[in-house]
Amino acid sequence: MSKESRPNMMWSVLTMRCPRCRHGKMFTHGNPWNLGKVLEMPKRCAECNQPFELEVGFWWGTGYVSYGLSVALSLVSFAIWYILIGTSTKDNRFFWWLGINVFLLLAFQPWLMRISRVIYLYFFVSYNPNYKVEGVTQFDYQSDEYMDEKNQ
Repeated sequence: MSKESRPNMMWSVLTMRCPRCRHGKMFTHGNPWNLGKVLEMPKRCAECNQPFELEVGFWWGTGYVSYGLSVALSLVSFAIWYILIGTSTKDNRFFWWLGINVFLLLAFQPWLMRISRVIYLYFFVSYNPNYKVEGVTQFDYQSDEYMDEKNQ
């Protein structure tokens, strides 16, 4: 009897797959730098029917994840800068790093916004190998009704 392998969590996060089945795509468009459609998501996973917005205002918490990722990116860029170029009070090297870091943060912002949503959802929805037969993860049972009324 062949046993289906469990999809890798890190790969599923980086490829922005549904946390419940790790197969369905979380975003409608694959290119995060298409700025008009950067956060367009289906309401539910096409593979396992898991709703992505678990309750009204669910995505507000992604700001904390995005902030943490931005700080981590800044620390990594500073460490690389410090090792390769160094810092000094006698010239403007720190300000050059600051400018390059701002550019990096702006360039990666669409990707950071998406990966923040993915990571945040992974906090609340765990992988379920029996996703085809078991129910989906929900918080607020009124969310679907509220969202349906809001979209009418």
